[in-house]
Order: sequence, then C-alpha cells, then structure tokens
Amino acid sequence: MRIQAVKGMYDLLPPQSRRLGEVERISHELLATYGYCEVHTPLLEYTGLFARSIGEETDIVEKEMYTFEDRDGRSVTLRPEGTASAVRAYIEHGLSASEAVTRWYYLGPMFRHERAQRGRYRQFHQLGVEALGVSEPGIDAELCALLWELCGRLGAPGLELHLNTLGCAECRPVFRAALLEYLAPHEASLCEDCRRRFRHNPLRVLDCKVEGCRRIADGAPTSLALACAACRGHWDGLMLDLEALRVPSQHDVRLVRGLDYYTRTTFELQSTAPGLGVQNTIAGGGRYDGLVAELGGPPTPAVGFAMGLERLLLALGDERPPLRPVAQVGCVSRGEAARRALLPLARDLRELGISVDVDHRGSSVKSQMKRADKLGCALVLILGEDELARQVVTLREMAGSAAGEAGATRQSEVPLAEAVARIRALLAGG
Repeated sequence: MRIQAVKGMYDLLPPQSRRLGEVERISHELLATYGYCEVHTPLLEYTGLFARSIGEETDIVEKEMYTFEDRDGRSVTLRPEGTASAVRAYIEHGLSASEAVTRWYYLGPMFRHERAQRGRYRQFHQLGVEALGVSEPGIDAELCALLWELCGRLGAPGLELHLNTLGCAECRPVFRAALLEYLAPHEASLCEDCRRRFRHNPLRVLDCKVEGCRRIADGAPTSLALACAACRGHWDGLMLDLEALRVPSQHDVRLVRGLDYYTRTTFELQSTAPGLGVQNTIAGGGRYDGLVAELGGPPTPAVGFAMGLERLLLALGDERPPLRPVAQVGCVSRGEAARRALLPLARDLRELGISVDVDHRGSSVKSQMKRADKLGCALVLILGEDELARQVVTLREMAGSAAGEAGATRQSEVPLAEAVARIRALLAGG
C-alpha cells in the first residue's frame, strides 16, 4: 500500500513554499515597524482552554477540534486557533504586571477537522496579531491599518475591509433579546444548525451562509442601532481613526465572526480575487475584552486578528512568482578544476547575503545557463580552463535583470580577485 499524506493535510513544495516564505518575511518586517514582537506557543494545549475561550456552541469546539487523551489521561487538543494560546501565555507569565501594553504576533500551523477543500485544509498556517492592555479604539484602527498595509504590500487584489460592533456586557444582551424576538417566528425556516444553536447563540444565525438563513437575517435588528453610548462612542472613534489612517472600510451589519469571545469591534478583510470563490475572507478579528479575565487573568482589554496564509496565497494567485529569485548569482563551470575554483567565490558572496547557485553535476554549459535563467539569476559567473589559467572569470548580466539593461545581455571578463566586489556593486546598482 502506497503511503500518502493524511486527508486534509498537504505538502507545501516549491514554488509555493517560497511564496509562503516571502509572506512570512514581509510580515516580520512590517510588524517590527509597528512594535509587535513574535511569540511561540505550543501546538498542543489542554482542551479546556479552547472550550472556555472559543465557546462550547461554536463549530470549532463541537465538530472540528483534534482532541485526544494523552498518556496521563488528560484531554489535549491540537490548537485550532492562536488567540486562546496567546492569552494563556499572557496570564501564565504575568505580563499584565510587567508591561502596560503587550503587542504580540505569531506564525505557525493550526489544526481543524473540517471538510477539506481548496484553500481550506485540516492543517493550515495562520498569522495572528494580538494587542493587550489598550481599551481605546485607536488600537483597533492600528490593527486594521496594519492588516490593510500588509495585504496591500503583498499585492492582494480587490481588498475590502468590513467592520461591525457586537456591543458590550451592557448592550449586547439587549441586542441578543431583540434578535431572539425577531428570529422566533422564523425558527422553523432556519437550517438545522441555526435551529439547534440560535437559543444559545442567536448571533450565529447572522453569520450563516445558507441562503434561506441569509434572507431571514436581512431583516434582523442591528447591533449598532441598539449599542449603548460607550459602544457607540467606541465605534465613532474607530471610524475617525480609520479615516485619518486612509483605510477605506464598510459597515457590515451581519459580521459577527464565529467565536464567542468577541466584544465590540469585529472586522474581516475580504478579497475579490477569483481564486477564492465565495469564501472570500482572508483575515478576520476583533475585540475580546473579557477573555483574559474569563481564563483567570486580570480584566484586560484586548484586540487581535488572524490571517489564513493559504487563503492569502490563493488571493495572490497560483502563478504569481516569488518576490525574490531563487538565486541572484549562478556559477557555470567547464570542468572540475573550474567548478572547484568557483567555490570560494560562492562562499564569499553568500557571506555577504547574496544567494548563489552552483551546479555540481558536471552538466554542459548550455544546461547550466538554462538552470541559471530558470532560477532568476541576475548575474552568471562562467569559468573554464582558459579563464582559470588567466585568473579571470566571465561575468554575464542576464537579459532584463536588475543588473543589466532591459532586454540586453552584457558580459565582460573580470579578474578572479575582483569578481566579488564587482558583483556586489552590480547588484547594488553601482
């Protein structure tokens, strides 16, 4: 029997793995400019963490978690999302006592046993960003701006930022009661999931994708219309800050998100990219001001978002090339002595942070040149026995590369001792 990957899991191979690496690199760079620090939490947590934080009535807890008993008889779960783990770490390490504001982010795999389909896997990667300790709407706007800038920098097309407010402990029960009153006459027309859940969490009906439920939800009361003065003020402040940050947004009255811990602001970044289909959300988040206290910590305001990286890659397009070439310099040799003479040059270039490809197979020069072109090399070093005897190397600037003129190929002989400096200057635009 042939061994295959577990259903819903997948292998990430080049060039997709390189595209994911580019997304992660740009994320690290941008998040540093906003003052966020990376954290790493375990893949495995005690099950109660997710049941308490995400909500017993959510699809994740009811249907999708990978849960089992460990050898000590404790129920453990592969993390289905990252916020609960981040909050657990925040409480366990006493961060509230040592810093007024905590800005964290994380990159890594999550696990949900849902129906496997294009862009949705049972092991998937998320970028999560969390800000704890700030109650003002400015931090909500900052996260929305960060998300907008990141996806824009990566080139995601057709971006739309959708926002809503779910209210607080004062006004959310008012909205919930009004929603229950509205839904009660429609109960028989709801889908099976919504009939089962709406008494416990009627807000989930607003988020249902079944067409019949969507039509019913169109006439439902809105949370903003029933918001208390404090929540309305928070919303108005958020809108003003987003305008100041030049981030376009739209109010989506049906946006409630699928997790129980959200309060006040919820938001999603959607894309009209054709590869996403109807499931067009690539990131989502919101406030969870009560979660830290719910899990045993001090009352702490917090807000965050998570972005599915597989969904983002679909939005960017399967054929989109990586932002950086596989190698900047290719080493092409004629004969074993020439190949070995190029090795110290390759080492010196790599020490400068320049990516270099060396073909060790003894292929023909034509084959090696084709490989260098395929890898996106801007420059190629060509060395044969004659050049080696004269202690020079042929330096070719590939057609259309950053080093050469567009559509032109130039080459010249350079002393071996000067090759590294010359390449460095050319790649720097000198």
